Amino acid sequence: MTRALFACAFALISCTATPAAVATSAPRATPTATLFVTTTAPTATSATSAPAFRYVAIGASDTVGVGASDPRTGSWPARLAARLPAGTDYVNLGVSGSLAAQASREQLPTALGLRPQLATIWLAVNDLNANVPAADYAAALRSVVEPLVSRTAARVFVGNVPDLRPVPAYAGIDPAVLLGHITAYNAAIATLAGAFPGRVIVVDLFTGSAPLVSTITVSSDGFHPSDAGYGLIADRFAKAIADAGITLR
Repeated sequence: MTRALFACAFALISCTATPAAVATSAPRATPTATLFVTTTAPTATSATSAPAFRYVAIGASDTVGVGASDPRTGSWPARLAARLPAGTDYVNLGVSGSLAAQASREQLPTALGLRPQLATIWLAVNDLNANVPAADYAAALRSVVEPLVSRTAARVFVGNVPDLRPVPAYAGIDPAVLLGHITAYNAAIATLAGAFPGRVIVVDLFTGSAPLVSTITVSSDGFHPSDAGYGLIADRFAKAIADAGITLR
């Protein structure tokens, strides 16, 4: 497949069902992790309060939870937040369709203002679909990661690209070409994490992911994860976070 055809095929995938991000009210006082999904800046009270622990998720439609039966509670960040210690404040800033460069402009400022102790980032597949060169993607992702490291105390967990070859939406793309792009992106993510040892950790969503892709783990749109798929993603993030010494329930 030529580069042009590859780009066209990815463009079709990128424009498939990607509903707008879910917006809910500010978090309620609760002894369990707050489920707060937003695409706008939180209220001053939410942003300036000092919870025992604050978790912020940055990402695109997969972070929003598109494909889950209830994105507010079924997205992988919501599932992860439910495993964090009681009293954790959880803010999901994910925006459907976001590229890494867009997230740097639109999500990062709010994340910095919230001063999280934990941040997760999953921004890769939309850039891949848009045929953003790996070097440009690496620079855009760094523009999200580096300020979180330098301006907050957050431990930052960055998801890499799963093995997308069995995903139905990619059926028309040469598997070897697709794997080459995935490998380049994942190398860029690993290099970036290596620049911030102990603060930035890669969550490996690639290794062993191909056998997990099925009609059970992919939603009906053939692209986004299903409830079962989001559960598997949450498990991988949870393991990386626990291995880094952050307490989970």
